[in-house]
Amino acid sequence: MNAPYFDTQPPHLYPEYKSTILRSPTQALLPVRELIRDRSMPVFGESVLQQFDNDLTKNARVNGEPIGERIKVMGRVLDDRGRPLPNVLLEIWQANAAGRYVHRAEVHDAPLDPNFLGGGRVLTDKEGRYSFYTIKPGAYPWGNHYNAWRPNHIHFSVLGHQLEHRLVTQMYFPGDPLFEFDPIFQAVPVHARELLIATFRMDWTEPEFALAYQFDIVLNGRHQTPFE
Repeated sequence: MNAPYFDTQPPHLYPEYKSTILRSPTQALLPVRELIRDRSMPVFGESVLQQFDNDLTKNARVNGEPIGERIKVMGRVLDDRGRPLPNVLLEIWQANAAGRYVHRAEVHDAPLDPNFLGGGRVLTDKEGRYSFYTIKPGAYPWGNHYNAWRPNHIHFSVLGHQLEHRLVTQMYFPGDPLFEFDPIFQAVPVHARELLIATFRMDWTEPEFALAYQFDIVLNGRHQTPFE
């Protein structure tokens, strides 16, 4: 990541987000760019995918449809010059419609959905496009402070072609009333927060089936999607 572009990123230390107190650097960062000769990342192909990996409404079915609002999330992955990036691996994970993750460390007492795992992956096509079907995740308490609730969100992990193309971020939904109370979202510079909010696309909605949201991801550069 180029130093001049840090203005779109949250600070390493944001005390209201308590875990940053423990994990943020305590000394100045060391520049290492000139020491890196090969910045290429692994190349992924269709062999990393299985059927329904990009359809979270189907990839964990046991005895029926998952519970909740069915949605489609689509977008493009672009470089710092706005050029599409093909064969980028995107992985997502999220809570179910009740706000619960399938994870051994989960403490929220909301119900699990036996037909929803909450994880998926996809490769971008030659135009940098991707799409997922999933269930809109619910809000959940997270213990950062008194009465702390996370806004509805989907986690994205992106593996591009170069080290500068590695990104872990979160996609939020428009108009969420929890934005102003969430220190993770508030840690992002004000001018960059819109980069994390998906756009509702009525024209992409599938009638009688799923609402649609657009979430474009920029890897590196002045308009880089903020890192989680």
